[in-house]
Amino acid sequence: MTSPCSTPGPEILTSEGRVRGAEGRDSVYRYLGIPYAAAPLGRYRFAPPRPAEPWTGVRDARHYGPTAPKGAYPAVFAPLFAEVDVPGDEFLNVNVWTPVAPGEDAGLPVLVWIHGGSYVNGSGANPEYRGDAFARDGVVAVTLNYRLGAEGFLHLDDAEPSAPGLLDQLAALRWVRRNIAAFGGDPSRVTVAGQSAGGGSVLHLLAMEPSAGLFRAAVAQSSLGQIPLPPAAGREVTADLARRVGSAPSRAALFEVPLPELTAAASSLTAEVQMGTHPKRWSAAVNLSLLPFQPVLDGRTVSRAPYDAYAGGAGAGIPLLIGTTAEEGRLFLVPTGAIDAVDEAALSAAAGSFGLEAEGAVAVYRRRLSGGSPGDVLAALFTDWFFRIPAIRAAELRGAAGATTYAYEFAVRSDSYDGRLGACHGMELPYVFDTLDEPGAALRVGSSPSRAAAKAVHAGWVRFISETQPGWAPYEPPNRTTMCFDAFGEPVDDPRRAERELWSGHR
Repeated sequence: MTSPCSTPGPEILTSEGRVRGAEGRDSVYRYLGIPYAAAPLGRYRFAPPRPAEPWTGVRDARHYGPTAPKGAYPAVFAPLFAEVDVPGDEFLNVNVWTPVAPGEDAGLPVLVWIHGGSYVNGSGANPEYRGDAFARDGVVAVTLNYRLGAEGFLHLDDAEPSAPGLLDQLAALRWVRRNIAAFGGDPSRVTVAGQSAGGGSVLHLLAMEPSAGLFRAAVAQSSLGQIPLPPAAGREVTADLARRVGSAPSRAALFEVPLPELTAAASSLTAEVQMGTHPKRWSAAVNLSLLPFQPVLDGRTVSRAPYDAYAGGAGAGIPLLIGTTAEEGRLFLVPTGAIDAVDEAALSAAAGSFGLEAEGAVAVYRRRLSGGSPGDVLAALFTDWFFRIPAIRAAELRGAAGATTYAYEFAVRSDSYDGRLGACHGMELPYVFDTLDEPGAALRVGSSPSRAAAKAVHAGWVRFISETQPGWAPYEPPNRTTMCFDAFGEPVDDPRRAERELWSGHR
């Protein structure tokens, strides 16, 4: 896949060799597809990343590099999320956007973006994540690829580190520390950020000792997988995947399974869990997470669950900006049509599975959703169980340990699906990156996205990346200040308090 720019740019010397990028609009330079680690193939599959191989001459960095092997999104979600597939082995690579010509010692703040996609999809080459707007506003932007699915998050119960996908992200951050000054960035002013699986990754990185010194601030948006799977659940997924490919559930046996075959099987397994087609096949830990491939509490890569680590003071010196969308759950219920199939019995059962007293909880949510269907209430419960309440818990635990956390909610609604998609999961991404005109975002943002909201959201991120504070008060009791990004954005205190209080002791 080629970048949208064609004018050759000047050369930059990185730690592995020279690269030549391209100059685009607004005097922004792009350097794409730069390897930060060696190809993780052959006997290096499932292993920690190795240093990238140096090269001679000048590497063409005008085009996106290979993307990590992955399956397709389930058909019902594919129109909502553009997927980019670039073949090739060197898929552990980064893309850099900068307003600074080589040789300028600008010392600009840096954004390192970790994409989402349920730990099985997505890439740093998605044009929705173009860093032009950040570079235009004085931020050097970096996106990255990391191993996905089984290759990145399969739990192999042996002495080797688990979750090499997380280790890839650490390797990319180390590359940034070594090289970003050459692109005009300040290695001491790095903010790591991510959404969905990327947000969950950020919350893990924040809790991991090897991340010390790699970033000074963090952003976690709509985080998934921030509560790691227990080892037993990881073994359950590994055994099922091995069965699908006719292999023993061991590292040595899975080495022999061709990468495309294992990737396809992992994609099929994930779709089955997320669509709920065989719920009795899986334990509650897998069913309730919806993420068969994610970090596992293995005692090596993930030695402590992030929330336990925060309670012990991990990451206390790093400001965190954490947010969700107002109606995350509608993404998973509206396009599938499941929202109309929910009846009162199913709603009550779902509330009970989340640990709530079903009748009372449903009544509390109904008071706000006047006239809402059982499916609408379930979408709100789903939003809080998976996204909003875990974000609040992270802020609370960090605050008790002396850390600073800022909270926000993205509430701009889409008119897609007859206005029913709402402010769903993933809705905020083209607002954050100011890429509302990207074709891949069209169905999600709808026919009349708010330019004013895009300006406000993007500006809030730029300010946080630049100054480590976004312009509103931290999230802490009793006020629990939360920025609400609707048309423009105003801070509110303790939004939806009654619903928040329902989850005390349950999530």
